[in-house]
Amino acid sequence: MNALLEVEGLTTHFPGARGPLPIVDGSDLRLERGEVLALVGESGCGKSMTALSLMRLVPKPGRIEAGRVLLDGRDLLQLPVTEMRAVRGSRIAMIFQEPMTSLNPVVRVGDQVVEAIRLHEPVSRAQARERCRDLFAEVGIPDPEARVDVYPHQLSGGLKQRVMIAMALSTRPDLLIADEPTTALDVTIQAQIVRLLQDLQRSRNMSILLITHDLGIVNELSDRVAVMYAGRIVETGSRRAIFQDARHPYTQGLLRSNPVLATRGERLPEIPGVVPSPDDWSAGCRFAGRCPQRFEPCDAEAPGMTGLGEGHGAACHALAGEPREGGDT
Repeated sequence: MNALLEVEGLTTHFPGARGPLPIVDGSDLRLERGEVLALVGESGCGKSMTALSLMRLVPKPGRIEAGRVLLDGRDLLQLPVTEMRAVRGSRIAMIFQEPMTSLNPVVRVGDQVVEAIRLHEPVSRAQARERCRDLFAEVGIPDPEARVDVYPHQLSGGLKQRVMIAMALSTRPDLLIADEPTTALDVTIQAQIVRLLQDLQRSRNMSILLITHDLGIVNELSDRVAVMYAGRIVETGSRRAIFQDARHPYTQGLLRSNPVLATRGERLPEIPGVVPSPDDWSAGCRFAGRCPQRFEPCDAEAPGMTGLGEGHGAACHALAGEPREGGDT
């Protein structure tokens, strides 16, 4: 069966003082129907820019330089602007990072959802408003009849995020891109949003690309995981493979430094250093400067993805001599 979404060699550049900077650099992703794929990594790794590239919403002066984004076999990067605009919202929808700033502060929240519905479907305003109320109820907004007429400042952060989810679901998309959906929310509200996304994904059999740095949410929500570092995918596999048998040193470092998975009372180990700026990316492995397993090839040559069996793979020179099982990832 064909995947819902296949991303091949996606490369997005921004201009730099010394030439174009590949913020997303040859990324490959695959998302099946009804699956949750988590894209994880530290801030600055290129996760959000990947999402914006998939939607063809890269802010200027950035541009997509290469690759294919296949939705049901149709390359979104080759579509005319008008056709791509129709795909956004109807086939693919996105929840952005900041619910506090994603809503228009001077327009009632219900009107914003109604506008999204009528943009993609030939329904009357009354029909769109009725669907908006139903969506508010579905995403757990109390008293949806009254809440459609309030302004964003009258809602809590958690309710704003539920409005954003309702808007994203308003045209029944096949794929929901959730970019840090629990950012800026307190822990209790975060848990509620995670449970809501779980319930909606199951009830609608919807595919979700979950972009996050929170491994606790990844462990709870995802079916598969792709780990990104400095614009490249460095490891991919099932949730079980990543959490129980991570092979890339960066993935191992992320797991060791996660409070949810740490031993109580022990100091959390950390990954030394920071994600390098795109100006400082080397021709070799971009994690080499922080890697405890660094050796001679790491500085000179970028590692390819080594297949480790059952869709699990990691891009690390230390694995290159291991036998390959099950083909590519």
